[in-house]
Amino acid sequence: MTAPLTLLILFLLAARTYAKVFYAPQELAQYRYDFIIVGAGTAGNVLANRLSEDPQVSVLVVEAGISNRDNLDIVVPFLGVAAPGTSVDWNFTTLPQEGLNNRSIHFARGFVLGGSSSINLLTWNRGSNDLWDRWSELTDDEEWAWPSIEPYYLKTSHLVPPADDTSGEVKPSTHGFGPVEVSISGFPTELDDRVLETSHLIGGRFSFTKDLNTGKTLGFSHLQSSIGNGTRSSSATAYLDPVLYRDNLDVLVSTRATKLITDSTNAGIPIFRTLEIAQSSNGARYNITAAKEILLCGGVVGTPHLLLLSGIGPKNEIESLGIPSIVDLPDVGKHLADHPLLPNYFSVNSSNTFDEVLRNSSLFNETLDEWMASGQGLFVDPPANTIGFMRLPEDSIAFNHQPNPASGPLSANTEFLFVDGFAALGALQQPAIGNFLTVLTALVSPTSRGSITLQSIDPFTDPLIDPALLTTEFDVLAMVQTMKDVEVFISAQPWTNFIISPFGDLANATTDTARISFIRNNSVTVNHPVGTARMSPKHTSWGVTDSNLLVKHTEGLRIVDASIFPQIPECHPQALVYTVAERAVDLIKQAHGVGITLPLVH
Repeated sequence: MTAPLTLLILFLLAARTYAKVFYAPQELAQYRYDFIIVGAGTAGNVLANRLSEDPQVSVLVVEAGISNRDNLDIVVPFLGVAAPGTSVDWNFTTLPQEGLNNRSIHFARGFVLGGSSSINLLTWNRGSNDLWDRWSELTDDEEWAWPSIEPYYLKTSHLVPPADDTSGEVKPSTHGFGPVEVSISGFPTELDDRVLETSHLIGGRFSFTKDLNTGKTLGFSHLQSSIGNGTRSSSATAYLDPVLYRDNLDVLVSTRATKLITDSTNAGIPIFRTLEIAQSSNGARYNITAAKEILLCGGVVGTPHLLLLSGIGPKNEIESLGIPSIVDLPDVGKHLADHPLLPNYFSVNSSNTFDEVLRNSSLFNETLDEWMASGQGLFVDPPANTIGFMRLPEDSIAFNHQPNPASGPLSANTEFLFVDGFAALGALQQPAIGNFLTVLTALVSPTSRGSITLQSIDPFTDPLIDPALLTTEFDVLAMVQTMKDVEVFISAQPWTNFIISPFGDLANATTDTARISFIRNNSVTVNHPVGTARMSPKHTSWGVTDSNLLVKHTEGLRIVDASIFPQIPECHPQALVYTVAERAVDLIKQAHGVGITLPLVH
């Protein structure tokens, strides 16, 4: 039996083996734990694993979403694009976006064990040294600088071999020894050599980089993904599944945190030790008590939503809905930042793209059977194998509007992903005929900022989500530059006789005015939101948490997820969330004298 099939069978059987996943609050044997973790996502499962290492500590994880079992869209890397919009997604929709010609767009967030690490497109970037050093400056805490953070990053993941022989395409010495499996592409495409040859040929801003996880997030390179043995490696599979046998760890799914409750104070500071939970808007409410801390890991939407419902946030906004204001924290839900994404489509002279696989159900099933039987083929990878990060030209007109917002010279402004087929995004549909190249371009140092706000006191009503994409001149002009950079890149010799022509409306986007129109009509989001509970120095008036991730002006609450990011990273954020969570574990253990560290069981 081959590795992927064996893994999948074990993966499915595990649902019957582990009895510590509960599906209703009344199934719990107790309602008091040392730690309550709200959200079994990317960060929450790290905390669940590491805190339950001490057998004297009891841990409950409360997850609104469903189990990650029995879902091929989660397990098979290529099929990850199909997970958003299904039962494992919160299925949020944004408010109409002024910068997108008033279009509302889908806003994917994982509604499943593993959170967004179970439905993302798997890209693994740890961020530049500059990024972490900038976080250190913003928080006035040297422990967030890269020299202090590196040991935590090394605890998150380890390199594993891909499905083909690609030795020498990463620098193993810069990678770690943690549970998440990371590899480069296992199924080479016709684009890979073209992309890398072009970067060598053009050089300069387009230069080749052997490994983007060495502290400099600039250059064109092989994509690294959270994949092992041709299957997704998520926080659920890497951190949670291996420790579900522990007697001191309970996991409750299909249950929402509805309110944080305070019934006492310490020197005037409200103490939060009780979490109210429920399974439906009109269903029974249950109170669970945390002897030590409630750890909020609900993500960029879920965490501020719960805080606002609990009276923690902008006083005027909360009271306008009839919620008593308990802690006036104006930054809760504010400063939402995300990466806008633009698909650039080209017709190509090839019959090797994946387009026909998506059109032909028989061919699709054959490709899936190949993955099941041998761990080979198209489905062992996400749709892109190569990636590039660039800084804007020094004379970019975008800088007429503001200085470069990137963290430093080792950090990018823009990103490029090369897809060997038509990557249908937004309202676009797969063309009935033809073969395509998609170059996805993104702005990874955006200056637009949005918000998460309440629209109802009902915790089962989604909050209002407004990422405010492309609402600054800098962001729009930077996106225009990405289109021009794509034109330069695919005009190089390696693409001769491969590119036929731009496809669709891109063919008419030949002036800056036309490019801006194309950007506003076609951009979506990479689904990399951060910042809605950003951390700041302890005694400043801005921010939601201090640099130890404790919610300001409260006791008993700590936030561990991407909402605390003080600045949006110029890369894909999942590895940063894991890293933040690993550091949070030490902060929590030190604060409460939690003891021994046991080796992780794989």
